[in-house]
Amino acid sequence: MEKISIGNNVFLLPMPMVLVGSRKEGRANFMAVAWVSRVNASPNAMCIAIGNKFTAEGIFENKEFSINIPSVDLIAKTDLMGLVSGREYDKSKEFDIFYGSLKNAPMIRECPVTMECRLIESVRLEVDTIFIGEVRNAWTEEKYLTNGTPDITKVSPFCLSMPDNRYWSIGEQVGKAWHDGLELKEKLEKI
Repeated sequence: MEKISIGNNVFLLPMPMVLVGSRKEGRANFMAVAWVSRVNASPNAMCIAIGNKFTAEGIFENKEFSINIPSVDLIAKTDLMGLVSGREYDKSKEFDIFYGSLKNAPMIRECPVTMECRLIESVRLEVDTIFIGEVRNAWTEEKYLTNGTPDITKVSPFCLSMPDNRYWSIGEQVGKAWHDGLELKEKLEKI
């Protein structure tokens, strides 16, 4: 099969939807973000990429933020957090908010998993800023755990695909990491 060019604005990789929280002008604010990833194992660090937004101003100001993982039943509220600006609306009234040890990282009680992060570094790009935060603590409830760890089927997160701008639920397990390739590894020639 011959490959054909389809341009450079394709992000078909599913991107996990989260709600990023910060404090600005004395109140909690949240925005929908899909550009999020774990970027370091120890200390555990996450990165988010957002543009010149009210939430970003709060992160710059306080050096703290939260990452809240909503379940599929929060799709409408998550989408709303990406439709309106905290400059014009008090989005904090949409959620039951709590705080951990970081007083400027508001977290959403309705989200199955939340993380409070201390900003370690920010990298300004032409349009967006990448914020790298050390996860100081993660919060959940017993009902979302299996054997003491978050269970993706119980958390029920969702993803965004672009450029079609659609939300997708997580499907069934299709393999096991660091396991399914072991048989193929045996056939590789060492250098």
